[in-house]
Amino acid sequence: MIHTLLFDLDDTLIWDKKSISESLLATSNDAARQTGIDSGELMEAVKTVAPTLYEEQSFYPLTTALGINPFEGLWGMFDDIHDARLREMGANIGMYQFEVWTEALKKVEVDDLSLARELSRRFIEYRETLPYVYEETFEVLTKMDIPYQLALVTNGAPSLQLKKLQMTKALVPFFDRIIISGAFGVGKPDSSIFRHTLTQLGAEKEQTVMIGDNLHTDIVGGNQAGIKTIWVNREQAENNTDIIPEVEITTLRELEDAIGRIDGF
Repeated sequence: MIHTLLFDLDDTLIWDKKSISESLLATSNDAARQTGIDSGELMEAVKTVAPTLYEEQSFYPLTTALGINPFEGLWGMFDDIHDARLREMGANIGMYQFEVWTEALKKVEVDDLSLARELSRRFIEYRETLPYVYEETFEVLTKMDIPYQLALVTNGAPSLQLKKLQMTKALVPFFDRIIISGAFGVGKPDSSIFRHTLTQLGAEKEQTVMIGDNLHTDIVGGNQAGIKTIWVNREQAENNTDIIPEVEITTLRELEDAIGRIDGF
């Protein structure tokens, strides 16, 4: 019988992709009003430039270890003080943010360093005011909170993930433990973060399910740790990998039935 549910945060409970997209759109619209450029073209330029420049940063190996994506890098301050690796990232992240907007503007034939600085600041401001939570999240957590022990297992820097939770603070009381990869030291799919979570909860892996949207972190990690996995595939993407979840669902509203299938009801 399943006793413990581990939830991913980004794009499982909160709609991070929409927050990023809306913030990019708002920032690009600001730039369009000031310069006359096409906002859609600037958005696409940022989406192209950000991952490329991210991979060139000295802190990039840390971002792969902890699971911090290029667009989180565009708005996080990474002012964590407990880890020298994150301190290095925090010291250099402002230059990365500035360079992304500088290069993206150049792709739409605008060479304006002061505008790039302004847009990097505005993107942060927009992202900090545009949190989105899936409409079914609270309904499902309320239902699951009664029969199960719940924990949140999220990749990222503590400063940024905690900021997201402060922006959606009604989520926090549902969880017995909140495990953040940057505080633990390594992120999903590494099995050690799952074992650590189970120890913190006093839970058995055979009675635990990991629920998340990312095959390569949530599902691989859970599978390798001997935990049952439920893939939240909202976009109904084709799984062309050899990564097999126990159950696939398209919305969290299917979660109760999915757990029942795992339990053999």
